[in-house]
Amino acid sequence: MIIVSFPLLPYKPALELQERVHALRQQNKLEDILLLLEHPPTITIGKNGDIQNVLFSRQMLQKQGVEIFQIGRGGDVTYHGPGQLVGYPILDIRQYAKGIKEFIFKIEEIFLHLLHDDYQIEARHDDQYTGVWVGNQKVTAIGFQISHFITMHGFALNVNTDLNHFKWINPCGITDKGVTSLRELTGKEQAREKIERSLIRIIESLFCQNCHILTPDEFEQYLQQKEADE
Repeated sequence: MIIVSFPLLPYKPALELQERVHALRQQNKLEDILLLLEHPPTITIGKNGDIQNVLFSRQMLQKQGVEIFQIGRGGDVTYHGPGQLVGYPILDIRQYAKGIKEFIFKIEEIFLHLLHDDYQIEARHDDQYTGVWVGNQKVTAIGFQISHFITMHGFALNVNTDLNHFKWINPCGITDKGVTSLRELTGKEQAREKIERSLIRIIESLFCQNCHILTPDEFEQYLQQKEADE
């Protein structure tokens, strides 16, 4: 698996990058890929999402600098923003699980380990809703689009996220549960770099023993080489 860490990246170029990588992965021209990044304030609506779960008008949100995208993942409405660690695994689930439910369960396990091992926070799965929960508050949202066994989209861990921004939506269409962040749970700001290191360590223990870390520039060169090999 190749892991690439980006700085703050607007949603549209990130989506275009995902689509580019996804197409190459479907052709088996790439290894499995994990993109790690943050987005400016963005609302995404899944393919079966309900626009009524966006609680403010598009005009009002645009004045706040918020972009809105209708996308192909499962799930309903999700918020992305600064202080949130977003991960887009673009990989063949057959290498890691017998089916989609088992694969999502394993993704949730990454964050259960991270929260327990690094912060002594007891998080949990939820029988009804995907994601990772501390009590009745979601700390990690998860939503995938899977085509021919290759995934797109992924997870979002609230690290130092401004939780007030979730008031713009009913997160994932859920109205009887809340959201939280590592900053709220620990009472202090958390360093993204530290969390990424822990995340990679856990991924190597659960998914792959030899992850390759590339810079964005190195990854672009890698993609161009693979595209030129056609």
